[in-house]
Amino acid sequence: MVRWVPMESNPDVWNKFLKEMGVVSGWEFTDVYGLVPELLMMVPQPVAAVILLYPISENTEKLGVEKLAGNEEVSDKVFFMKQTVGNACGTVGILHSLLNNSDVISVGDTLNKFKADCSSLDPMERARLLESSEVIATKHAAAASSGQTAAPSADEKVNLHFVAFVSVDGSLYELDGRKERAVNWGPCQDDELLTQAAQACQGYMACDPEEMRFTVVALSKVD
Repeated sequence: MVRWVPMESNPDVWNKFLKEMGVVSGWEFTDVYGLVPELLMMVPQPVAAVILLYPISENTEKLGVEKLAGNEEVSDKVFFMKQTVGNACGTVGILHSLLNNSDVISVGDTLNKFKADCSSLDPMERARLLESSEVIATKHAAAASSGQTAAPSADEKVNLHFVAFVSVDGSLYELDGRKERAVNWGPCQDDELLTQAAQACQGYMACDPEEMRFTVVALSKVD
């Protein structure tokens, strides 16, 4: 398996990746400091995507299986790809966030071409295309090495995982390259994304209430 250096859950690192990829300024990743209404109000609006970092456990895996089986309806407007590159879940989450919002976010020539090349591919073939992309791999490595903490080696086992939440065609979708398809969490309009995604994140947090290694980041319009 091809393995990349894990990317730190740090908006500054992710925003560097956006800039490196040619995403036009105006949208940035920002920390979500809490999931109660008062703290959600601090997040710049509108929000195009929410990314959750969580520790994989038996309980979170069980929730994932239940949600996957609970609603099999997936809009054909959802961009979804599998993950075949080890430690690339942060970048896959960012790509899911951007490429499901390329109608409102100018994602740049590299990602526009990647999405176009993916148009006739299934989720596994899209993953292979990412695996072979030297451009995206190079940008990922540059961003991963710019974090505040020392980046672990590509071979180090990491049990933390990123998933993205987006609103597409009136539903909230969880996009996780470890799963066979996008997961439909139920009805959600674009202006409800932050609150609905927060509820989904709380569902994961409730799986392991003693666990502290949860992080939530929003992709927000900032100008």
